[in-house]
Amino acid sequence: MLLSDYSVTRPVFASVISLLLIAFGLVAFDRLPLREYPAIDPPIISIITDYPGAAAAVVETRITEVLEDRVAGIAGIKALRSASQAGRSRIVMEFNTGRDIEDAANDVRDRVSRVVDSLPDEADTPEIRKADSDESVIMWMHLTSDRLSVLELTDYARRYVTDRFSALDGVARVRVGGGLNTAMKIWLDRTALAARGLTVNDVEDALRADNVELPAGSIESIDRQFSVRVDRTFRTEDDFRQLVLTRGDEGYLVRLGDVARIEKGPVDDRTFFRGNGIPMVGIGIIKQSTANTLEVAKAAREEAARLNTTLPEGMQIDQHLRPEGDQ
Repeated sequence: MLLSDYSVTRPVFASVISLLLIAFGLVAFDRLPLREYPAIDPPIISIITDYPGAAAAVVETRITEVLEDRVAGIAGIKALRSASQAGRSRIVMEFNTGRDIEDAANDVRDRVSRVVDSLPDEADTPEIRKADSDESVIMWMHLTSDRLSVLELTDYARRYVTDRFSALDGVARVRVGGGLNTAMKIWLDRTALAARGLTVNDVEDALRADNVELPAGSIESIDRQFSVRVDRTFRTEDDFRQLVLTRGDEGYLVRLGDVARIEKGPVDDRTFFRGNGIPMVGIGIIKQSTANTLEVAKAAREEAARLNTTLPEGMQIDQHLRPEGDQ
């Protein structure tokens, strides 16, 4: 007997089944996680290598070309693109659709590991990334202030804001966009160096030898054991000014402050972000792969409203401003 015939002869049974299906649909609509797109990872792998202080031409010849020659022979590459800029090399490899992304990433790591020793010592270890569809930011909010600089906003966001959003249900990671990193900058005076018979390498050797923090073994007694380490004493600008570079003929100590100007500032001050003339940094929310996008976005907006009541005067989190990059 067909289901339609049975439903006609048993109307009560058909009504009960219909109500059960409606109830099941309502429960599923409220509880099942939703995502706009399926979990599809494109077969794209990128190699990013930082070489601080190097010009684009040097990055091209010393890093990009070396890595390109090594990975160009991997099977299944559909397209290979590279870009070299001041201090950074980026190589993007797109593989054929049928190529397994995990196997391709392992092949790239194997090829790159063979050529790491040929890269400059000052360059960072190449970072291999897979394109992940779950790593995209679902919403951006902006931390703004009419009194603090972008450098101060970045420090505040990483200390106090990112942890609050990371603790929300369904949030995988919080990204700080448009921020600036703090660095101790040393501006050498070539005339002062020449007058004291010093070179840039002498300053670099002194910094590498003295500005370190190393383990120094342990001290043991009958009842206790203590770990010993060499603490790094150079933390402020005045500490770096007192760094001894060499000893003069008459016993005079030549210090770093005698041949350089030292100040704390951003690593790169040529780029910053602001909206409507106000400094800002972006707070990007990345959800977990199985989380509901709408619920995560709603929870982030509610948390931003709670944070706005506790932020310092002149600071706020806004979702509607559009950042403008100035260089």
